[in-house]
Formats: sequence, C-alpha cells, structure tokens
Amino acid sequence: MTLSAPLDPRPGQQARHAGGCVQPVLLRGRVDHIDGATGELLHRYTTVHEPGGVLPVACKTRRASRCLPCAEIYRADTYQLIRTGLTGGKGIPETVSAHPCVFATLTAPSFGAVHARREHNGRVLACRPRRGGRTCPHGRPVSCTERHSAADSRLGEPLCSGCYDYTGSVLFNAYAPELWRRFTITLRRTLARQAGMTSTALGKQVRVSFAKVAEYQRRGVVHFHAVIRLDGPGGPATYPPAWASTDLLTAAIDQAATAVHIQTPATADLPSRTLAWGREHDTRPITATGELNDGKVAAYVAKYATKAVECTGTLDQRINPGTRLADLAIREHPRRLIAECLRLGKLPRGSNNSALAHGRTCSASAATSLPKAAPTPPPSARSALPAASTSANAP
Repeated sequence: MTLSAPLDPRPGQQARHAGGCVQPVLLRGRVDHIDGATGELLHRYTTVHEPGGVLPVACKTRRASRCLPCAEIYRADTYQLIRTGLTGGKGIPETVSAHPCVFATLTAPSFGAVHARREHNGRVLACRPRRGGRTCPHGRPVSCTERHSAADSRLGEPLCSGCYDYTGSVLFNAYAPELWRRFTITLRRTLARQAGMTSTALGKQVRVSFAKVAEYQRRGVVHFHAVIRLDGPGGPATYPPAWASTDLLTAAIDQAATAVHIQTPATADLPSRTLAWGREHDTRPITATGELNDGKVAAYVAKYATKAVECTGTLDQRINPGTRLADLAIREHPRRLIAECLRLGKLPRGSNNSALAHGRTCSASAATSLPKAAPTPPPSARSALPAASTSANAP
C-alpha cells in the first residue's frame, strides 16, 4: 500500500470517513489476505472502490494548530488518562486517590526582561515600572509603565533585544528534556536521603510516578508542569509507607529542582555554560475537592498536550537552513530565536551538541509522558492506562 498526495476533489467526504480529520493521509493500493499454509487468497481489499480511489486515514496529530478534530481526540484521551491516574478506574484502584500526589511547575530562568501582563486582585498592573528613567547599555529604557492587554502582541518580547540572551534561551529549550531526566533521578535520591535510606532501599518501598507536559511561554522558552505521585512498591495498587507524605515529597521536589544543572560542552564559537531551572518552583497538593482538584489538573495537562509554539508568535511549520527568515510573517523576537536555532545547529556534531544540529531547538513539541497502552483499550480512550504505572510513566 502506498501513500498518495491529497488530490481527492471531495475533502468533505474524506473528512467524514477519516473521523473529521482535516488533513487525512490518503492511501492507495490493495491488501491481500493469503493462507500461509496453502497460499490460497482468502480476501482482497483494494482502494479502487473507495471514493476517488483512495482511503482517507486520520492524521492523528496532537497539535491543535494542525488538525483540531484529531487534537481534540488526543486531548480527551489525555484527560481520561491523567484523571484515571488521580482517581482510579480502567484497571487503577480508586484507593490511588489517597496516595501523596502534587502538581509541580518547573520554570525556565530569566534570559532578559520581557513585556509581561501582571495582575493583582483583578487589577492590571504596570509591566515593569522603574524609577529614574534608566537605560540599558544599548540605550533602551529598562522600564515599561504600560498596562498590557492579554492580546498585546508585545507580551513576551524583550525590552531590549540586544540585551536578551537568545543563545541561552535556545540552549535551555534544547537541554530541557535532559534537565527533566536529571530532575527525576535527583528527586528519587533526595527522597531516599530524607528518609534516611539508600536509593536501592527506597525503590523497594516507594515508586515515584510522573506525568508531565511542556508549555511554551510567550517569550519562547518552555516550562514543565508535572503530576508527581508516590506509590507503594507494587505501583498504584499498593500504598506507600506512612513516612512518604505529601510534605516530604514537596520538600524533595524543591531541593531536587534547585540542585539539578547541566554544564553544556564548549566549542570554538560557544563557551560552556550552566543551565538550570528558574528560581520559581510551584508545588501544590492535588485534592479531590478545592481549587486544585483532579479534574482541573487533568484538564490543564490535556490542554497543553495539544499546544505547540502558537503563543510565541512563530510559525507552525518546518523551518530549515534554506528558509528566508526575512520573508517570514512573524515579529522580530521569534525571528531572532529561529536564527539562533539555525546558527547553533551548524555546530560540529562531535561537540555533544548534536541535539542542536538535529533541530531540537526549533521543535514545536509539548509532549506528555504517557504510560504503555493497556492490552484491550476501551474504544473511547485509545491511550488507555495500564494495569500499573511505572516510575517512568504517567500516573
């Protein structure tokens, strides 16, 4: 069976057959079912009899900017997956709701002052008020007294592009997955240290489960939202020991997030630098009722699982070294971020910066860490929860 370009003159009919997908993959060809023992042709399917001679199949993208119907399916599945990990169901016992569980936010550090919308008790405050009319080394004001609206296109843009650390911003996005991996390792070690035992002993008593989503801020850098749950050694079906409390988990998250860092390799054109999480760590317990309940957390994670870089003002399309940046219909801040991605992507691959060379810095991904699928997932939830989640999977 081969792929065909979307040339069918009846896109509306294709969409109906592909579950509403607006960019279905069109398949052309045939499938023969042959008896392996006798070689007899049991059944043959061909797309010749389909409308237009092609079979439309849903693209199944999670990105709402590319295909809203498919992204909505992904969002709904993610919501059910996270909600189940918090309250039980689909093979997860309801007793999991009593396990220590928090919603943590790990932010990126500052790479320069940007325009922001600030509120206090429902009142919009001035962006960055400063006294004295001071200016930066490039002669730009270091203050902004405007009260930005939520739709202001300047939100997230630097007060001075010359002072903004575009290299650091791009590098942080590139190394954010590794920073998260080290955080999960350090968190387990910190929990063991606080409990007065070795990491091996901790693993025999506690299992740490994660579900995270990366959200792009208006300034173009990611921060991670994570659901972190403590289980017993047998997973969500077993209780953690009494000493494994929510307070202990909260303290360990703060310590781990503060301690983790990455030293980037140096090249001839790029000195080494230390990358770490920002100073603002927010960790709050998830409850069955109240402001931060399981439904709100699941909805929040599911929402950003379908988002990419739309809020940063950049383009949701592939960009390569041959793209003329000057011709892109975008503002200067995302244009400079893209230019820095391309510049860093030219670094020698032997410098341990191959992630940059392969374009990770320009990626538009915001992915959840999902568990393995159940053997027989229900038809309404294709990303069903497993019978027991592991420390590397979502709760």
